[in-house]
Amino acid sequence: MRLKFLFICVFVLAMALGCAPVRAQEPWMRLPPTPTLPKAERTGYAPVDGIRLWYAVFGHGSPVILLHGGLANANYWGLQVRALEGHYEVIVMDSRGHGRSTMGSAPIGYDLMASDVLGLMDYLHIPKAAIVGWSDGAIVGLDLAIHHPDRVTKLFAFAANSDPSGVKDVSKSPVFVAFMARAKREYEKLSPTPGNFAAFQKAVQNMWATQPHFTDAQLRSIRVPTWIVDADHDEAIKRENTDHMAKLIPGAGELILPRVSHFAFLQDPVMFNEALLHFLATP
Repeated sequence: MRLKFLFICVFVLAMALGCAPVRAQEPWMRLPPTPTLPKAERTGYAPVDGIRLWYAVFGHGSPVILLHGGLANANYWGLQVRALEGHYEVIVMDSRGHGRSTMGSAPIGYDLMASDVLGLMDYLHIPKAAIVGWSDGAIVGLDLAIHHPDRVTKLFAFAANSDPSGVKDVSKSPVFVAFMARAKREYEKLSPTPGNFAAFQKAVQNMWATQPHFTDAQLRSIRVPTWIVDADHDEAIKRENTDHMAKLIPGAGELILPRVSHFAFLQDPVMFNEALLHFLATP
């Protein structure tokens, strides 16, 4: 009883001094730590179009390829790999110039990165796969669905934009600024060229400013089963662009995840993984 009385006194004093209890930070305001990948069945470097593309393979079953966002690396998918590897053959890769992969001399772009995915699929003898993309990875997924639908079984596109006009000013977001600072540290740790982050970042940001430019006709041409997915607090993607894509792609589902942001798969992995598993299991 004395302890309870003491707690009430402290609470009342705190309120009187204007020190109300602090609410837990909302999920969309947090940038959880980058996960680690589980132990892979195999890893390696695929020689693709003059670069070395790092990849890892987990589990067995129908192939699912996870494509990460710009400036990031495959480790960001650690929580999703753990959810999927008991049901599917899961392949992750570090995109051109990202993570452990080399950059090459060609200007980085979504068409080129889509070609890299096809090159890895050929190297691993995968004729068709489901594509799960986040941000730039989702744009690459759309590129594949438009130009190479014969290689894609279905597409889960999270936080994509179809045009540069669909992107917000991420410099105003503390969460995105924190991500970019983390991306620099991770690049310096993983990259075969750790001193080149400034040039790499400039190349990616130039791509963001000038690409993609998927036309309405191209979006209408997609016949791959597709979900257009985003978060209700996405600090990078304008909701109207998400709605636009979902409206134009024939038969597409649109899913807006609540109380999360551009990093939903880290902020609420249970919700994200349940949605992803449901999508992949749907005929």
